[in-house]
Amino acid sequence: MKVVKFGGSSLASASQLEKVLKIVQDDPERRFVVVSAPGKRDAEDTKVTDLLIRYYRKYTEDKDVSNAQKRIINRYASMVEELKLKPTVLDKIKQSILDLAKLPIDNNPFLYDSFLAAGEDNNAKLIAAYFNQNGLEARYVHPKEAGLIVSDEPGNARILPSSYDKIEELNETDEVLVIPGFFGVTQENQICTFSRGGSDITGSIIAAGVKADLYENFTDVDGIFAAHPGIIKNPRSIPELTYREMRELAYAGFSVLHDEALIPAYRGKIPLVIKNTNNPQHPGTKIVLEHSQKEIPVVGIAGDSNFVSINMSKYLMNREVGFGRKVLQILEDLNIRWEHMPTGIDDLSIILRKRELTPIKEEEILRQLRQKIQVDHAEIEHDLSIIMIVGEKMKSHIGLTATATKALSDNHINIQMMSQGSSEVSIMFVINSEQEKAAIKALYKAFFQEEA
Repeated sequence: MKVVKFGGSSLASASQLEKVLKIVQDDPERRFVVVSAPGKRDAEDTKVTDLLIRYYRKYTEDKDVSNAQKRIINRYASMVEELKLKPTVLDKIKQSILDLAKLPIDNNPFLYDSFLAAGEDNNAKLIAAYFNQNGLEARYVHPKEAGLIVSDEPGNARILPSSYDKIEELNETDEVLVIPGFFGVTQENQICTFSRGGSDITGSIIAAGVKADLYENFTDVDGIFAAHPGIIKNPRSIPELTYREMRELAYAGFSVLHDEALIPAYRGKIPLVIKNTNNPQHPGTKIVLEHSQKEIPVVGIAGDSNFVSINMSKYLMNREVGFGRKVLQILEDLNIRWEHMPTGIDDLSIILRKRELTPIKEEEILRQLRQKIQVDHAEIEHDLSIIMIVGEKMKSHIGLTATATKALSDNHINIQMMSQGSSEVSIMFVINSEQEKAAIKALYKAFFQEEA
């Protein structure tokens, strides 16, 4: 039994939906289909989700929304026409889009989520109708009916543990169930979306809930590569990854799969495979709990930018009880999340994402470090990137760190900081952002020489 999720590019047009139908028809074990909103049909096109955002802004700014509504409805209408579907499905979609402009604006924290979720919700209605019209017995299932009851955190919903019993009941039908991704329903019956990449999260939750044998995530690429294909020409594909390896790569910039989406499937011990809608025969990349085949020490190299570092020094810092707690308390009081904390005996750095800081927060951090904790020196360094070398088996291979540092040195790339966690799944380097691409190229050549 399989749960299948299709991304926006896989559902952008009638021709893409024909591929989706064939994929589901070709395997009777594909019984649960989670769908995203229609994506771009070409480079000049606009995603339905982006059209819904524009609609929301016009509505909340009390501007004319008729053109915004028309553009969204026309996207679905063109697919209904090309697929020769009965007009009744378009009537339902049209009414759903128009009804968004009747929702209350004031004191409605779920309004934005309600607009965004309409992309996935209406696409699921269309796809279920298309499946049925082509001999595949299918049914649209709203997340509330499916049991996706979530916390009331707009834009960051979390599935409630009690939901899984209800989700498991979906197994009782023989139909193909088409479920919109990206959102759930709160206990107060409000539409509430997951964080970015939310359709991946929905697919993962459904897979865990129905105890699927496999969760197939269909995108527009043949799985995951050892490095970004925009930086490395024809990079090596990865046939198999562990969840921990995928988590590290997703964190460090691999955008094929949202890292939060791994959690439900990981906890449910459901293997996951990333496949290509446009090339479904390709085996893709399988994500498992433990490697089932002989694995190489380094599986991938990833990089991500827009990091900053708060650097501080204080003589005899290591002898001061509670120093680290006091520093982190400053960040907590300012509602700032941090990522990494490399330390020395008299030095401490805190790596965080640029979006966590504002100029005012930066000034306040430095002021409190100097006045409250009385550090000898404090500064905030910008324009940093994190480079990760990832592989479960790195810890059993001697000399990997030496290989990496030599590759960076030979290419005149300065390492600002370096860190390796206790799990030894990854080695992290902090470098200047302007050297990020050069660093990835150097490391890829060092570890994947034959494919470079």
